[in-house]
Amino acid sequence: MLVKDWMTTHVYTVTPDDSISSAAGMMRERNVKHLPVVQGELLVGMLSDRDIKAYLPSKGTSLDIYELNYLLAKTKVSQAMTRPVVSIPAETPIEEAAMIMHDRDFGCLPVTEPAPGGQRLTGIISDNDLFRVMVDITGVRGGGHRLALALPDQPGSIKEAGDLARARGFRLQSIMSTSEKAAPGTRYVVLRLRGEGDWAGLVDDIEKSPFQLVHAL
Repeated sequence: MLVKDWMTTHVYTVTPDDSISSAAGMMRERNVKHLPVVQGELLVGMLSDRDIKAYLPSKGTSLDIYELNYLLAKTKVSQAMTRPVVSIPAETPIEEAAMIMHDRDFGCLPVTEPAPGGQRLTGIISDNDLFRVMVDITGVRGGGHRLALALPDQPGSIKEAGDLARARGFRLQSIMSTSEKAAPGTRYVVLRLRGEGDWAGLVDDIEKSPFQLVHAL
C-alpha cells in the first residue's frame, strides 16, 4: 500500500499572506487541524492549530479578547507557520509515512512532487487516513474471529498456525505480527479469520500445540 492510495487530494490550503484569523476560521469550518501553506502550487510551509497556540502565548498573554482578535487578524500566516516542511512523495509506502509521523510527532504529512522552484503540493496524508488503513488491512469490519498467539520467532511458525486454522475450515483475512511486546524468542501474532469453520475445535488445537494462546475472540 502506498500513500497515493490513501492520501486526501482535495486539500484546504492558505497562503503566507493570509491572516491567522482567517486560517483559524478555515480550520474550524472544515474541521481540520493542519493547513499546507502554498505560494502558487508550491508548498512553502505548514500551519497547524499547535502553531497558532504556540504563537499566541508569546504575543497575546496580556491582551484582552478584542485586542487578541485584532492581533490575529493582522498577523500573517508566514509569521506562525512551520518551515522548512517535511514532505513525502506519493509513492512512499504507507508504513513509512506512519513511522515518520510517529517518530516526528506529526499529525499529517504533505505529499509533494518536484516542480520548478520547489515542491508542488499533490495531497496530504493524516492520522485519520492511517486509522482508515488500519481498519481496512485488519478486516475488522468484516467480523469473523480474532486469534492472538505467541509464536516462536522462527521461519514457518506463522504458516503452521495458519495451517491449523485452514484445517478447521477458516481462511485468513489478515495477519499482524510484532516482537515489541513479546517475550524474547517469540513473536506476538494476531490472525483474523473468516469462514464457517469449527471455532471450538481450532481453539482446542491451538491449546494442544506448542503455540501459546493469548486470547481467542
